[in-house]
Amino acid sequence: MARVVVVGAGLGGLSAAARLAALGHAVTLVEQAATVGGKLGRLAHDGHAFDTGPSLVTLPQVYRDLFAATGGRLEDAVDLVRLDPAVGYRFADGTRLTVPGRADAVPAALDEALGPGAGAQWAALMERAAAMWRISEQPFLRTPLAGATTLARLARRPADVAAIAPWQSLRGLGRRHLAHPHLRTLLDRYATYSGSDPRRAPAVLATVPYAEQAFGSWYVRGGLHRLGPAVLDRALAHGAVLRTGCTARRVLVAGGRVAGVELADGERLPADVVVSGVDATALHAGLLAPDPRTRRVRRDLARATPSLSGFVLLLALRGRTPGLDHHTVLFPADYDAEFDAVFGTGRHAGRPCPVTDPTVYVSAPDDPALVPDGDSESWFVLVNAPRHDPVHGVDWDTPGLAEGYADRVFDVMARRGLDVRDRLRWRVVRTPADLARGTGSVGGSIYGSSSNGSRAAFLRPGNASRVPGLFLVGGSAHPGGGLPLVGLSAEIVAGLVGPA
Repeated sequence: MARVVVVGAGLGGLSAAARLAALGHAVTLVEQAATVGGKLGRLAHDGHAFDTGPSLVTLPQVYRDLFAATGGRLEDAVDLVRLDPAVGYRFADGTRLTVPGRADAVPAALDEALGPGAGAQWAALMERAAAMWRISEQPFLRTPLAGATTLARLARRPADVAAIAPWQSLRGLGRRHLAHPHLRTLLDRYATYSGSDPRRAPAVLATVPYAEQAFGSWYVRGGLHRLGPAVLDRALAHGAVLRTGCTARRVLVAGGRVAGVELADGERLPADVVVSGVDATALHAGLLAPDPRTRRVRRDLARATPSLSGFVLLLALRGRTPGLDHHTVLFPADYDAEFDAVFGTGRHAGRPCPVTDPTVYVSAPDDPALVPDGDSESWFVLVNAPRHDPVHGVDWDTPGLAEGYADRVFDVMARRGLDVRDRLRWRVVRTPADLARGTGSVGGSIYGSSSNGSRAAFLRPGNASRVPGLFLVGGSAHPGGGLPLVGLSAEIVAGLVGPA
């Protein structure tokens, strides 16, 4: 039995704690906040309630596997509902597209909205993406990343290399397979699932829409935040100890390996294994003393492009919106202008800035648990945004910036047919700076580092540190961000640590 300290009770840390406790280890989970969940947060006020982070579960099998490995059933812990339709899209020219929740129904919906042949184009791309998924799932998502060795295994099969096309961007893949510009815009959006720019993100991210359509888009009734406490219950059932309101000050190293964790109040928790669920950049910059063994990781983190962040509005509304889907995306006329602004490229080279005409994502669950009565709505509105960087980018704490930008987002929504200003009871504005303070993510980067560039996956830290006994989980470590990949990072770490 190893003494394990897990730092951070985001979903990665919670999942690791549950798996390691079920394997027989003595697990202590420390979290600086008063509640668990990390970015999987919740806000409730005046009868309205909101998920403040992820609003969609994809690949639910990852969490079914977690519950099975810890002696439970996911469906016994949360009420998981498959969404159909999955999402509604509104393009700048007025075109509307409703994507069904079943993959076999998607081509017909595309033909109806975009014209004959659009469905066949998308289906052909998804067939290619399915091949990418079969090739990449095990070696890239469910296995510790082994750098050049991983690529060498792939290179043994030239057909697999051709299918993955590591030299091609997601944008390039779309141009090759999709003639309709709206289909290309639709594909581009999936780069943002990893906080990335489709012009630089690898083509293999086409597996994201494939997985979403093949395995479904899911919602947890009552809010996705319920997934965090449900996973915590699995950890507690196996004897894990949770300590909230405890800030880790540093990871202790003695005799060349991990020795424990020191808390902000000076208390020391001895450990044979430390699992870090905090942002990898924050870990190596603050919690872990400089060590020659981590020099390469620190260098790679400095080279990687940080992921985009998000500007969020939580809207308490009177009345109901006829025909509104659970998820709605309002696209701009110039998507590239958005990516230039967020990443400081192109016309905004070297200086990221708030997006003038952003894509607006609206999550409006039809869930009685989230509203005070049947004539109300609770909307989570998200806009892609540059991270908080007062020195080289945007200082989101500048007086008046957040409220002024919120008004701009309202104007954009109104122009695209969702004017709710006269229905507003109240709003809460959350900036990348707020996300950074609330979760410890550097600059409020939602996914740690982005997938920008063909080597991006290899710049992300592996799950096993070069410091023996130290492991990394969560969106800033391998295999990346998003609920399913965070869960897989915990599965990988549990396999590396092994049973007691």
